[in-house]
Amino acid sequence: MIPVIVLAAGMSTRMGRLKALLPAGPADSFLTRVLRTFAEAGVERQLVVLGYQAETLQAHLEGSGLMPEIAINSSFEAGQLSSLLVGLAAADGPDTEAVLLMLVDAPFVAASTVRSVIERYRATGAPIVRPVRGEVHGHPVLIDRSLFPLLRAADPSSGAKPIVRAHVSPAGDVPVDDPGAFMDIDTPDEYARARDGVLFD
Repeated sequence: MIPVIVLAAGMSTRMGRLKALLPAGPADSFLTRVLRTFAEAGVERQLVVLGYQAETLQAHLEGSGLMPEIAINSSFEAGQLSSLLVGLAAADGPDTEAVLLMLVDAPFVAASTVRSVIERYRATGAPIVRPVRGEVHGHPVLIDRSLFPLLRAADPSSGAKPIVRAHVSPAGDVPVDDPGAFMDIDTPDEYARARDGVLFD
């Protein structure tokens, strides 16, 4: 079992409004598009970590007809690592081989990219698997369960990035031709560019 943990607990300060609720096409928000993409890729277990305005986002999910698992991070202001750990606590179990870590601000990842990441993990067992384009790395990031103890012991001031960087490898880097895998949308200008681009359909 490889569940996805979607981090959607933040305050979207730079955007000025909840990113999870922004339209990502004619029928989806950022959050619902992410969930539909992972469903299309065959990821059966989906877990969303909520924090800021959690009730609003829960109501949005209920209205969408999607039924992910929900975990609430009451300490969301402590930063992204706190949400990852809340998600990890909910997702981990005897049959959990790894987790896919996904940010709600990258809604245009293709299902083919998700499948490629999982297939590379199945083929290599690399502890970190991620899409790459040259020197740039993108979303989602697959983290093997062997790294879960390191994540739980991570320094909150530096988060998960040092652990991920320490365990990347050529075996786990998956070249993909998917602009959405490398598109983080954090500001109104970035959103406007995405909205006007070919990905926004």
